[in-house]
Amino acid sequence: MPIPIVNSIASWFLKKRSHQIELFIKYPIDVQNELLENLIQTAKNTEIGKLYDFASIKTYREFAERLPITTYEENQERIERARRGETNIFWPTPIKWFAKSSGTTNAKSKFIPVSTASLEQCHYAASKDLLCMYLNNNEDSQLFVGKSLRLGGSKELYKENGTIFGDLSAILIDNMPFWAEYSSTPSSEVSLMGDWETKMQAIVDETIKENVTSLAGVPSWMLVLLNNVMETTGKGNLFEVWPNLEVYFHGGVSFDPYIEQYNKLLPKDSFRYYEIYNASEGFFAIQDRNSSKELLLMLDYGIFYEFIPMDSYGSPSQKIISLEDVEVNKNYAIVITTNAGLWRYKVGDTVRFTSVDPYRIKVTGRTKHHINVFGEELIIENAEAALKKASLVTGCEIVEYTAAPIFMEGKEKGAHEWIIEFKDPPKSFKTFSETLDQALMEVNSDYEAKRFNNTTLNAPTIHQGRNHLFYDWLKQHDKLGGQHKVPRLSNTRDFLEELLQLNK
Repeated sequence: MPIPIVNSIASWFLKKRSHQIELFIKYPIDVQNELLENLIQTAKNTEIGKLYDFASIKTYREFAERLPITTYEENQERIERARRGETNIFWPTPIKWFAKSSGTTNAKSKFIPVSTASLEQCHYAASKDLLCMYLNNNEDSQLFVGKSLRLGGSKELYKENGTIFGDLSAILIDNMPFWAEYSSTPSSEVSLMGDWETKMQAIVDETIKENVTSLAGVPSWMLVLLNNVMETTGKGNLFEVWPNLEVYFHGGVSFDPYIEQYNKLLPKDSFRYYEIYNASEGFFAIQDRNSSKELLLMLDYGIFYEFIPMDSYGSPSQKIISLEDVEVNKNYAIVITTNAGLWRYKVGDTVRFTSVDPYRIKVTGRTKHHINVFGEELIIENAEAALKKASLVTGCEIVEYTAAPIFMEGKEKGAHEWIIEFKDPPKSFKTFSETLDQALMEVNSDYEAKRFNNTTLNAPTIHQGRNHLFYDWLKQHDKLGGQHKVPRLSNTRDFLEELLQLNK
């Protein structure tokens, strides 16, 4: 298809979609309430709809009072029945696909239902919206002159009892509309290869021959791929391989620890980075402005949002609020109700609202990925801000990290213990440690209070991880691939102890 025609189609869609986005920005609560009403009415004759008498629910208050907040484990029995081919359990249309995810805190696999509605109205709609927002902000873009290099998961799709499961990325690739297949690389055949390490080189060999204009994938794994591209081609930077490369669409983990390494591979001030926030359960938010670290919460993808303030999370006084009641600069756990039949489901992520007009967020971490053994409430956002400062001060580059508590024993005070793999280690580990500690106190008053005069916490202990430590750990756990992530903060020492042992 000629490029001018593709651009004309994109422009037409952009104008049409822009009006819909303006609608939910202007009337966010009305859009969300209407969406909830539609979800309830659609599912009223399902098993779960009859259990909670959806037919009689008229308001959000009735919905919230009647349905409990749930986790995957509480949905597992119904999901397993759906995987065996039963229908009309939690959603009226048959669920054909299940996104397999082991998560980062539990080795047991999760199978997240993906309905036709969620595939089309959420995941694929978000892909189009992302392109539209980018093109709207960059009218001189030549995105469609070439192809998008997409880096997904590492597993094939598997059929069982008439249903199909695999990585979400594999499901999306397998059902990809023609316009996306036409404009993407590598081929579906290579993208769906099972062995990650074999696939990695196959992607390099195939994509270096293409005119790649954009990148899409998780920063940690994309970095592995791009370094392999540099090694294979022997070029000085990525623009020597793909001269028309203009944007990287990234998500899955915080980009902050990787930005310096990407800037070295992509040394152009005009190069763009666009962040997305998606998961197996749905596509939630998109960066809608150039050079912004805020993401626009997408309110019309068939997902109804609720939030749990993290200052009451898991306590007897835990509160659940709707979008209407959120406040800026507070940390919340996300609860979703979706057009794939997840009802008041805790995703496990935490966000902070930076604006409520429109509703924009920053992803701050995971509900299970924090350290709060001593009342310090250390979250990933704190950790990465402090690591960034320590890296700048000491001239180092971080590949990956994890941290865990050192528990109190007798009169011995507690502390945090870190293991960090560096691409370039700090010139002074003493300065790095002191800067990290000081930066954590600056961004987290609870940590500062516990560190004051070593009241509760001693200074952190930091270990240098050997090269490829985290890659080897993921490989050992069969977690190589685009959707798997390193657990960065934990209230237990399980991950840290394994990594320390592997580091010997």
